[in-house]
Amino acid sequence: MEQSEFISGYLSSIGLDSWVVQVFAVVFITLLVNFFQRRTMKRLEKTLKRSPTIWDGVVINALRRPLGVLIWVIGLAFAIEIIQRDAGATIFEAVEPIRDLGIIANMAWFMVRLIKNIEINLIAERQRKGVPIDKTTLDAIAKLLRLSVLITATLVALQTLGFSISGVLAFGGIGGIAVGFAAKDLLANFFGGLMVYLDRPFAVGDWVRSPDQEIEGTVENIGWRQTRIRTFDSRPLYVPNSTFTSISVENPSRMQNRRIYEVVGIRYDDADNMSGVVKDVAAMLRTHPEIAADLTLMVNFNAFAPSSLDFFIYCFTKTTGWVKYHEIKQDVLLKILAIIKAHGAEVAFPTSTIHIPNGLPPAQPVVQS
Repeated sequence: MEQSEFISGYLSSIGLDSWVVQVFAVVFITLLVNFFQRRTMKRLEKTLKRSPTIWDGVVINALRRPLGVLIWVIGLAFAIEIIQRDAGATIFEAVEPIRDLGIIANMAWFMVRLIKNIEINLIAERQRKGVPIDKTTLDAIAKLLRLSVLITATLVALQTLGFSISGVLAFGGIGGIAVGFAAKDLLANFFGGLMVYLDRPFAVGDWVRSPDQEIEGTVENIGWRQTRIRTFDSRPLYVPNSTFTSISVENPSRMQNRRIYEVVGIRYDDADNMSGVVKDVAAMLRTHPEIAADLTLMVNFNAFAPSSLDFFIYCFTKTTGWVKYHEIKQDVLLKILAIIKAHGAEVAFPTSTIHIPNGLPPAQPVVQS
């Protein structure tokens, strides 16, 4: 007893009361706990990285940073409570709800990081196995889960602060009407994005275009408010999602074949060769290794043009690649030229023939004076 009084008296004499020692001890213990927590997490991460499966480190990676912050939130809140008991200041009464809010925020942070890690690992695992994955749907599900976590954390935080959740929800229902009128464009974009996620007319990486508006390019990102499209001249195009509910969208990336449709004309003087040319061109297309012979394939003489006899070719390539398609089309056109030449015919070009009744008058001699 005398020793305790001596220590207390000594601390008071040098300006240190017992609460200072307690606060120092709490902060020091918090520092030690956080230090050992960080070292333990690092060792676990190193151990799990050597695991053959990529799922072992998902929880540890998501927990590491929120856990460190959570330790400091609890430690500092405990230290401030010690100060509050000694000082009796009213301001320190806010520590308890702030601590609870910090715990809720860290739990929500952990859940958001966990969802993000699961999303990344799902994509990585499918790519490693060579299994196709719908990134657009996965992104939509991940966003909905993160939004659900944030909404739940907000409601729990309001309940912790003493607000009635039922009252908040009732207020939200009434206020939602006013918000709906004030932010109708924002809501239209939100539901437009939801329809894109559900109907999936296109996905990230698809080439899309619209005959209704000047929209054409590769989809880079589908957000809740807008979709980013990279045009073919490398410019980013930001399209509000509500636009896709009122326009037609073509998705050439999902076509199975590309079409070749060309009209070729030969001279009227080569009319006797038309039947043979059309027959040989059709045979060439049916045996061409890059032409889909099981789809529509047509070669027909179809028009008496002003300067030519025209026939058309209509067929589909097996590839959908833009570069390879043009290589195949070039090869087909060159073979058509060779067939026309082999029949002794020529490709027509615009010409004009002038008919003069009774012939030309005789040339008059030039009289020189």
